[in-house]
Amino acid sequence: MAGLKIGSKVLQIDGIDRNLIAELAKVVGLSGHACALVREENQAKKFTRAAAMVGVFVKITVAPLGSMPYEANFFDLVVIKNILGEMHQNNRVICLQQVYEVLRIGGRCLVIEQAARGGLGALWSKQSLDSRYTRGGAQAALKAEGFQGVRLLGERDSMSFTEGTKGTKNPDL
Repeated sequence: MAGLKIGSKVLQIDGIDRNLIAELAKVVGLSGHACALVREENQAKKFTRAAAMVGVFVKITVAPLGSMPYEANFFDLVVIKNILGEMHQNNRVICLQQVYEVLRIGGRCLVIEQAARGGLGALWSKQSLDSRYTRGGAQAALKAEGFQGVRLLGERDSMSFTEGTKGTKNPDL
């Protein structure tokens, strides 16, 4: 689903799944770039251990999600897993604007998160999502920040996969 190949440049933003970026790093190989942006030093250590166990190199950076220390138009894919809905609206907007900035034209943002539960399951769910986010989820959030071709790729094992593409600001270009 990630659509990566050798030489691609991928960034995983935060989240608790430290094994995901290690698996993606295996795909992009030594000619690509695999990076992870985390908010805390203890997360960085866990991500480093996960990459070492798989035998890949992942550049891990500790920084606020609102000030990504990467070049503009650098990444082919940015993966955001299990954090977007938990962010306050202002932080979510800033994070997605930063993602848009670091993606190359045609690059994709893949949002992976718990699928929304309905009925009685929603009552017992321990998710603490921002109520504004639940009105449109990842699709609405990506569209609001200028991503194009936003779509739900699918749901599997209680996870939903949504992607949006960075297009040109001026469609005449």
